[in-house]
Amino acid sequence: MLRHPVVRCARYARSKTLGSATLNAPFTFNARGIACRAVVFTENGNPAEVLRVQTYEPPPPPPADSVTVRFRLSPINPSDINVVQGVYPAKPMQMQLSGEEVSIGGNEGLAEIVDIGRDVKGLQKGDWVVSAKPQVGTWSSTRVLSAQDVIKLPAEQLSEVNAATITVNPATAYNMLHEFVKLREGDWVLQNGANSAVGEAVIQIAARKGVKTINFVRNRPDLDLLITQLTQLGATHVFTYDALSDKSLAKHVKQWTAKSPIRLMLNCVSGPDTTAMTRLLGDDAHLVSYGAMSKQPLSLPTSLFIFKNLTARGFWQSTWYKQHSRQERENLMKTLASFKLKEPEHEILDLSAEPSDDAATQRLREVLTRMEQGFGKKVLLRLG
Repeated sequence: MLRHPVVRCARYARSKTLGSATLNAPFTFNARGIACRAVVFTENGNPAEVLRVQTYEPPPPPPADSVTVRFRLSPINPSDINVVQGVYPAKPMQMQLSGEEVSIGGNEGLAEIVDIGRDVKGLQKGDWVVSAKPQVGTWSSTRVLSAQDVIKLPAEQLSEVNAATITVNPATAYNMLHEFVKLREGDWVLQNGANSAVGEAVIQIAARKGVKTINFVRNRPDLDLLITQLTQLGATHVFTYDALSDKSLAKHVKQWTAKSPIRLMLNCVSGPDTTAMTRLLGDDAHLVSYGAMSKQPLSLPTSLFIFKNLTARGFWQSTWYKQHSRQERENLMKTLASFKLKEPEHEILDLSAEPSDDAATQRLREVLTRMEQGFGKKVLLRLG
């Protein structure tokens, strides 16, 4: 006999207008009436203006091949912001909430299994999991996911924060370091955006393998502190893009890499500075692009392809998940957990205790406004 799952969600008061998500004072629902929350939007635009928090009823028991999960922490990544803005090549999850068609944000997050369909094997209640399927609406308290789309994590090796941020940035870093060039100890990798989440993961994973890195970042008032931080993570050299105009840089790089010319460059910026960086590459190199933070095109001289046999590729972690089995995904998570990567600098935005959806929305929008102004920490949502 099917039973209703015990889904732990935040406790709120229900007013007579639940359809408009107006909640007042704390209270407790019964097993089917526990209120859950999600961060939703109905139109694209500035996240600080279009995102809102909405209460919804917990899901029914999972189908035979599915699991019910409770999201413990869900990050707000730059790509999530782009999805809300409508400028990212992925569509958010859509569903009916209180009779209204809404989009639920969130592509990544740590979830805990709270109920299991009768045919599911290899998973149990209490397991920490993440979704390999993109755009499942991780900015929510609970979801029902296909068991084939979840990846079990080695919970004993991970903090909540590392687990919540493992599927996108560290996975991207690891796969770019392994999918294109067979790197050996003493080899070199060149990258821009080195202080991004992916960039820092690249530095750490490369250092564990004995691979050296040349890293570029934007100039800033606290540059010395940033260089120290990246060096402590394992960076070999750190420069600002201004150094690319110094002709002596190319001479130094040629000396450092004389025995092992650079064969892998990772790009998340594009624009003229990235073009200038390609002059530091050796023959038969791979330029792998996974972002374009400058919002400028990447222009490459034809001579690089003719005389240096450059290969230019793109990488999207979502595609990797689609092309690999559940076992391969779990193996990747175990490998990443074994690196013991440093937690990203972060702030946890706990909206579960807010007395109303309006209050939760206000707090959310305040943080989103700070992020828009250059707030440097990773923000992770806790909704229930």
